[in-house]
Amino acid sequence: MVSRRVNDFDKYQGLIFDCDGTLADTMPLHWESWKFVASKFEFTFTEERFYELGGVPSVEILENIKTSQSKNFDPVVVSDAKEDKYLGLINQVSPIDPVVEIAYHFSGKKPMAVASGGTKIVVSRVLDHLGILNLFDSVVTCEDVDYQKPAPDIFLKAAQELQITPSGCAGFEDSELGMTAIRNAGMDAFHVDWFTEFAP
Repeated sequence: MVSRRVNDFDKYQGLIFDCDGTLADTMPLHWESWKFVASKFEFTFTEERFYELGGVPSVEILENIKTSQSKNFDPVVVSDAKEDKYLGLINQVSPIDPVVEIAYHFSGKKPMAVASGGTKIVVSRVLDHLGILNLFDSVVTCEDVDYQKPAPDIFLKAAQELQITPSGCAGFEDSELGMTAIRNAGMDAFHVDWFTEFAP
């Protein structure tokens, strides 16, 4: 199944992967961290909204919550608390095997990058925990660009670091915002469900 589909990516010069929800099954753990800070800092954030905003940096989400709910917290402080909670859960992260298999298959054969809305330290720790950090030539995160998903900047930056034109890249994502970002970058977009739908 995946071994059959992997050949579909031979035509691309480079591959660019989101991390959370694409390479790594982190989203339930991120949600646990969000519930923790929502309770501690007394704001409302639903699970549905959390998944809708997949790929958006925590600080940006919290800035919007602060304004819309008239809260008095510091978004950076709350984001740090959320990340600290999440870091304590990283040992529970598991790979999304059908997508990770794609990365293993093309390791050393094609330039590959990670393009994530997370922070460099957190994304790198997740990839290292899964033992796949060394598969990628570059890790681009929210700190490397001014405009976040669905803007194309993070994928364009990844293509630039791989020294490949965007049209020569395939992008892999799990969120609609991320899929839009890939398409906005002029790349072919592949949703994680395409790989996992028939996976055992």
